[in-house]
This record gives sequence, C-alpha cells and structure tokens, in this order.
Amino acid sequence: MGGHTWDPERNEFILANPNVLSTDPNEYKYELQCHLGGGDFDTPCLARQLDCKDREDGAKGIPVMWLSRPRGVPGAVWAHHSGPTCLYDPKPEDLLPRIAADIQRQFQNLPVSAGRVVAQPSPNTLRGAETNFYADAVEQQFDITMFGQKVHVVATPVQYAWNYGDGTVFGPQPSMGGPLPQDRWGEKTRTSHAYGATGDFQVVLTTSFQGTYSVNSGPPLQIPGQGQFSAPPQTISVWRSLTRNYADDCHVNPQGQGCPGVGAGGVR
Repeated sequence: MGGHTWDPERNEFILANPNVLSTDPNEYKYELQCHLGGGDFDTPCLARQLDCKDREDGAKGIPVMWLSRPRGVPGAVWAHHSGPTCLYDPKPEDLLPRIAADIQRQFQNLPVSAGRVVAQPSPNTLRGAETNFYADAVEQQFDITMFGQKVHVVATPVQYAWNYGDGTVFGPQPSMGGPLPQDRWGEKTRTSHAYGATGDFQVVLTTSFQGTYSVNSGPPLQIPGQGQFSAPPQTISVWRSLTRNYADDCHVNPQGQGCPGVGAGGVR
C-alpha cells in the first residue's frame, strides 16, 4: 500500500501523489508484520508476531508495521516508524479517511481542560488598578476508539481569550500571561485588566487547542482547525480604596481610628 496524505478540499486522506508537495516532511504507509515483500514472509518472525485476536464484533485483526520516509527525496527508503500494532478491518486502508472525516468533531467533544484563571491580587482587587490575569493550561493526551481502532489524541494549548466580566474581551492571542512577584502587583501586563467600577465580576478564560492524532500507534497527523474550551468562571471582587486623615495620638489613645489593628482599609 502506498503512503497517504491529507486532502483539505476533499476533507479526507488520499493516496499520496509524489508530484504534489505536502507540508509534512514525511510520507507514511503500513505493511503486514513479518512481510518481506511479494508473497514472502520472515518465518522466524511469524512465530513471534503480534497476536491480533478477532474482536467480539467479528472484525479480523492484522498485525502491521508503520513505515516512513522523507517526502520527495529521490532514493529515500522506507524505515520503521512504529509498531507492531493491530489493525482491525477487512480493508484497513478504508479506515484512515473515515477517521479523518470525524476526528475534528471527536476532538471538540473530548473532556479537554481549558486550564484555570489566576489573578494577582485575588480574590479582591482595587478599582482602577491593573489586575494581572494569567492562564494555567497544559498539554493533554487522550486515548479513544474510533471505528474499532485505537486513536491517540494530543491537545496542545495555543491561544487564549479573556472575558473579564465587565464587557471587556481580550483575544484570542498566543500569550497565556504569567505570574508577577508581589512587589510588582499593579503593573500593566499583556493580559492584565483595570476595572472601572466596583463589584463582583466573573472572569472566563477560553483556550484554543491544536490537536494531533495517531491511529494504532501510527504517525501523528494534524487535526483540522482548533478546539475551543472554556474554564470555570473565576470571581474577582473589585473594591475602591479609601484614605482618611486621623487626629488621634495612638500613644495616648491606642483604640483611635487609624491606629494599628483599628484601620479601615479598602471598601466596596
């Protein structure tokens, strides 16, 4: 069987055309384990080849090896990429386009965690001051079954959008932000926001993930488009600062307003 490539116009995998350039530097194919070419098999290998038992639905399992080679390089030879692994289908070559056609929908339905919103300061901040927000999001991996085949999905965060809860939205953009040391709280950052009013606001982070998938330990293939996932809202309370002048002498009246342990601080 020849290598396959993704055809965005037909939205499916097709047999690779050596005259068409691809963004993937490699091309791939799979062969039966122990197959030497033609009708020949490696007899010692057959004695220890992977045992692909038939599934309960009657589908036949075959042991295969995935091969790869540089695309468009004259004389390039096929080399082992991964395997052995089991492939279940009377016509395994029909599976890749079927999986490719459905993988984006499957990706969007995965329980991908968008991460969490971190605010500095939190849970309270001051009106008019810059509150630093950043995302805590990580790469995630999932194993699912599609058309009876094992599909491994990797979701990588690539873009972030912030809804600060007061009608202001920032993004999507590639910066997830980052923490500031406490002595720098209040500085403007790429993802910070200054609230113009007091109150409680629900901050929502939406993270866009780029995905790749591999079928039965085959080569990683890119999932078309991106998946968007939202994190649980993070409540931030915005207060206003209040400054007072006091005439009490704390040595004479330790309980006077403004003395240590009696101060008023910020108010809503």
